[in-house]
Amino acid sequence: MQNNTAYMTEGPLLKKILMYTFPIILTGILQLLFNAADLVVVGRYCGRLSIGAVGATGAIINLITNLFIGLSVGAGVTVAHALGAGRSEDVSRTVHTAIPTAIVSGIILTAVGVFGSETFLRLMGTPSDVIKLSATYMRIYFCGITASMLYNFGAAILRAAGDTKSPLYFLTASGIVNVILNLIFVIVFKLDVAGVAIATTVSQIMSAVLIIRALMKRKDACRLSLGKMKFHRRQFAKILQIGFPAGIQGSLFSISNVIIQSSINSFGSIAISGNSAAGNIEGFVYMSMNSYSQTSVNFTGQNHGAGKLGRIKKIMIICLVSVFCTGFLMGGLARLFGEPLLSIYIPGDKEAISYGLIRMTYICIPYFLCGLMDVTTGLIRGIGYSILPMIITIAGVCGMRIIWIYTIFRIPKYHTLQNLYLSYTISWSLTFITELIVFLALLRRMCRRDASPDSL
Repeated sequence: MQNNTAYMTEGPLLKKILMYTFPIILTGILQLLFNAADLVVVGRYCGRLSIGAVGATGAIINLITNLFIGLSVGAGVTVAHALGAGRSEDVSRTVHTAIPTAIVSGIILTAVGVFGSETFLRLMGTPSDVIKLSATYMRIYFCGITASMLYNFGAAILRAAGDTKSPLYFLTASGIVNVILNLIFVIVFKLDVAGVAIATTVSQIMSAVLIIRALMKRKDACRLSLGKMKFHRRQFAKILQIGFPAGIQGSLFSISNVIIQSSINSFGSIAISGNSAAGNIEGFVYMSMNSYSQTSVNFTGQNHGAGKLGRIKKIMIICLVSVFCTGFLMGGLARLFGEPLLSIYIPGDKEAISYGLIRMTYICIPYFLCGLMDVTTGLIRGIGYSILPMIITIAGVCGMRIIWIYTIFRIPKYHTLQNLYLSYTISWSLTFITELIVFLALLRRMCRRDASPDSL
């Protein structure tokens, strides 16, 4: 077996964490470039209605897919625990359980997305002038969702094994293809939002093929043999135990965003266009921060599996400080250059840009709080707890935002985009503080249990 376990469980941590995280940051940025390319192309060649149509689908797509993407988190943590403990057979069984789980998840999502897109969009109050375009984009997007699931599960396995570079290389290749196809389908064939959706689907299929091929060529316990794929009961149960609460958390998190998107929709299609462009820009900041969450999950998971609890607190400090610096710097720069960045998406549309700047002021500047929250979530999952962060996030993020929207935001003089976006900052702060206290309490209890005479 390749000695990736020793990489995470032995020696100095700071350099290793940064070197491990950097490819994940680049990978996340490339993933966002899929959607960014969609928005830039339709914004420049199809107009504000098309960019609003694509942007209006983001929250509902995340709501539908997050439950199953959470299962990929469970697969990654299960692999990390088994690698840390040196259980090669468990690693292999997890890999051969995870891939069929991804396929089944993709099939379910395809059916839901293709047949339910327009219904979901109407329930969100999507404006009538963009709903048909949005539904077209979603239906085509969901035709390729199985490939997206395979990529997410495969990438989670590779990262748990210490390989963060391969997913980066694969997305680089598929991202280039996505941009080229966007231009061809929209400019040459005049397919509008359908063209960018087709381009995204083709690129997702390409990244899935590459990551499955990489798993099949590995020489360690993470090697995939297609003939050995089956649902191993114990490994599937652990994937569900960790991944299902993570998925529920992501889905309920998305529910609050869907409600917020519905509130934004009430300000009209111009506000939607500005919000969509700003949301895509801040997504680059979010992906950079969320990469530290993935790092905290895998480093904590392997050290937990190896019984090296003393290293976990050091992992926590390094990840929290790193994500704070990343979020503070990138969020501030995004807002500082907000107007020229928004102009890339919606050139010449000053009204839409003004709406985008409002969002960036209230979200990009304090965005580091979201990063701190995500890292503490990753730390708790890494030590094997998935229901606790789910409960805390549901209460602190989803609950708080929903209460805010249906109380403060309903008051006429507070019915502004500024007050709507303020709910993000408050919910991030409350959830981070709560999760940090819970994580430190759990870690202290685990250390005491290992140090007790009965555990010797």
